[in-house]
Amino acid sequence: MTTSSSNTRSSSPLPTVVEAALNGPCGAAKQPGIPIKVSDIIEQGVACAKAGAAVIHIHPYDEITGRQNNQFDTYRAIIEGIRERVDVIVYPSVPFDENDSARRFDVTERLSRLGLVEWATLDPGSANIVSFKELDAGQNGFVYANGCATIRAGLEAASKHGFRPAYACYEPGFVRAGARLHAQFPKVRNPIYRLMFSNQFSFGFPPSEQALLAYKTLLQQEADGAPVMVSGLGVDITPLIPDAVAYGYHVRVGLEDEPLGSDMTNVELVERAVELIIKENGFVASALHARQL
Repeated sequence: MTTSSSNTRSSSPLPTVVEAALNGPCGAAKQPGIPIKVSDIIEQGVACAKAGAAVIHIHPYDEITGRQNNQFDTYRAIIEGIRERVDVIVYPSVPFDENDSARRFDVTERLSRLGLVEWATLDPGSANIVSFKELDAGQNGFVYANGCATIRAGLEAASKHGFRPAYACYEPGFVRAGARLHAQFPKVRNPIYRLMFSNQFSFGFPPSEQALLAYKTLLQQEADGAPVMVSGLGVDITPLIPDAVAYGYHVRVGLEDEPLGSDMTNVELVERAVELIIKENGFVASALHARQL
């Protein structure tokens, strides 16, 4: 147990929400174990829910080309297919081909009108997404752009449809901007601040107790009382789970976030997270708990 855990642990810890991010946008060439077919995404989503995940995050793919397609019908088939079999929150990604555009939330709004969206991706800032390997090779990665107008459009959609924004915070400034913008939309549910750590990519902090403590201090200043989740890209965040449980934070795992080339499965990653949470005297949240954050 880390020092910070022993100093902050409650005798009655809050339930820890486990999110499973099944696939992500990188494709099977970089992460061979991800599900691509609709049927496979559904099966893995159901299996992860049964293993303890209260939240499932999905990216849709074209089954022929193997590329992300962001089509409404594909999202709908996946979300309905999972929710017909298990009680779990399933939330969609947003189209990268509408980078920094209010249109990024068109599909989310269409799904919301059918009652299929409880959480939705809404990231409060922009970042260079580039691996250290790419930097060393003189490559550029890409700019994940979310201008203030785009963020406001997402918050307006959240205000209209009632879904909870899921903020991926690639840098500390995302916390500050996200909190300030959220304050302008009083009808929007409290966002969940998902802290993005990485070993393979150059954004943000590498995973460490000190980095998590820095975020904790910032969150207390800017968004005190908001739900917080530990996650990342190109990273194994399991060493942070003891502190996450101690702080009352939540945990996201899955092949979207794992180091590229991982030989783990999504279900194994959920099972490992659940085991560690229980080992730390925490308990795993149900979908009902996740809805009541």
